[in-house]
Amino acid sequence: MTNPAPTPTPAPIRSRLRRWLTPWNIATILVVLWLGPRFLPHIGAVIGVESGDRQQPAFAVTTLDGRPMSDSTLRGRVVLVNFWATWCLPCRAEMPLLQAMAYRHDSAGLVVLGLSVDRTGPETVRQFLTERSITYPVAMVGREIETAFGGVQGYPTSVLLDRTGRVRYKVLGPLAMASLEPAVRRLLNETSAAPR
Repeated sequence: MTNPAPTPTPAPIRSRLRRWLTPWNIATILVVLWLGPRFLPHIGAVIGVESGDRQQPAFAVTTLDGRPMSDSTLRGRVVLVNFWATWCLPCRAEMPLLQAMAYRHDSAGLVVLGLSVDRTGPETVRQFLTERSITYPVAMVGREIETAFGGVQGYPTSVLLDRTGRVRYKVLGPLAMASLEPAVRRLLNETSAAPR
């Protein structure tokens, strides 16, 4: 039995395909494919589709002002954990928005916890925070804390924990404040019972 010859593609279709597959269109497709997975968690946070794995990360840090903070001491509060660095320009851009969010929702039960991955030492980070009037708690951490939160692919990365300590949202990039504001409000309105 012989295989039938493949049906030739009509010339007009090949011509249209060649015209459509320009370097610009291919580059656009690649950018969309690269950005898509990064933006989907942001869109999900706005509309209420969770991007977290609902794990309860176990962690313990000491803030730059000497306060111990851990998953158990923060239980009962909604916690926005933000991995950042002083050398990260998008991190710098979102810090005033994080500060405003921390102030706006403090009485409702939100804690913003900054986790600096800087290796330059605490004095550099303290000076950076002072110059920018950042007052929410900040600790310096290593890879073990990033691993506790399921790993960090880039900075800034924000992880939103509900009152039971479960990861409900995880987003990469400086748009976290705009996208996480609705998610923060939803979690603050939930009771301390297990999430739906």
